[in-house]
Amino acid sequence: MANRWVALAIVFVTRTSMGFQFQSVAAVAPLMVAELQLTWVQLGSLIGLYMLPGAVFALPGGVLGQRFGDRRMVVVSLALMVAGGLVTAAAYGFIVAAAGRLLSGVGAVLMNILLAKMVADWFAERELSTAMGVMLTSWPVGLGIAAATLGALATHASWRTAIVATALVAALGLVLIAFAYRNPPRPASGTASAAERRVRLPAREIALATSGGFAWGCFNASLVAIIAFGPGLLTAHGTSLGDAGFIVSLAIWLTMLSVPLGGLLSDRLGRPNLLIVAGSLVAALVTMLIPAFPHPVVAFCLVGLAIGAPPGALMALLPKVVPSERLATALGAYYTTYYVVMAGVQLAAGGVRDLFGSPAAPIYLAALVMAATILGFGLFRIVERSR
Repeated sequence: MANRWVALAIVFVTRTSMGFQFQSVAAVAPLMVAELQLTWVQLGSLIGLYMLPGAVFALPGGVLGQRFGDRRMVVVSLALMVAGGLVTAAAYGFIVAAAGRLLSGVGAVLMNILLAKMVADWFAERELSTAMGVMLTSWPVGLGIAAATLGALATHASWRTAIVATALVAALGLVLIAFAYRNPPRPASGTASAAERRVRLPAREIALATSGGFAWGCFNASLVAIIAFGPGLLTAHGTSLGDAGFIVSLAIWLTMLSVPLGGLLSDRLGRPNLLIVAGSLVAALVTMLIPAFPHPVVAFCLVGLAIGAPPGALMALLPKVVPSERLATALGAYYTTYYVVMAGVQLAAGGVRDLFGSPAAPIYLAALVMAATILGFGLFRIVERSR
């Protein structure tokens, strides 16, 4: 296989398993709570535990990928996701379920970092923003498929069957990466092999990775806060819980269209700075208007469309300035910052909700965090131009 678009398709299908598995606990929540006698705090912990390993394992994961090879470590990460899913499905209490989610989360973190590296290697010469935009769309696709199917599967079979299904999807990704995916051709394999043994990053590349990770973390944390606290805002205004969830989900579904198109537009125009800055500002403005917007359906649709421009260009920043032989390690530092920002912003969003007693407070915070994407991006460009 020498076709980069085939490689991207394999990465897309494989990465979809991450969103599918992440959403599984939320999709089967009522049945899982009833059988395992969980509190809702414990259920929320099971959801969050999937992302928690990112702050600890992102950097080591990048180093391991650099040292042992991207493809080999992705196979290992998918094996962890399969094992974690099976452990969660077999649980008869919170502790075992939590252990399974942590195990799955470690695998998902490693896979997320290294799949981005693999796409960057295939598309280093051209259309990198487009490829990154397509890759990023796999996350909401996985979320959407899980939301649409796992609840029904759990109702007709059991919640354990639904969780096992997520392990099977990860196993499909493992087979694809192990037997169908091929690494891109290398013009100077001897030089690359020697360089691959260098995993220590210069200070400038650490600064690039952390500033870029901060920008990407702000962008994503803002969207997650909107999705997490949007239903509470709508129900406070009289919308039923079911309708509120559907309205907020419209923003997710529209990203499947807007994000790949944003990446394509970045490559065609050749103006990533404009798309990142203007896109982040427009998204922040639209988010700021959500609490006062008379038609919530339109408001959340606008959010889904507005956030499409920056992601592909943001994800393409680091691969364009860090050599391939150190990119996996740099992405480890990048995603460490990303996961820290993600966790901190959700904690802050809950804090302002309690502090001000207003369901709109987290949405306003999300708008400010979205605007802070520009700060991280500006720092990245300043470091990039320094010597």
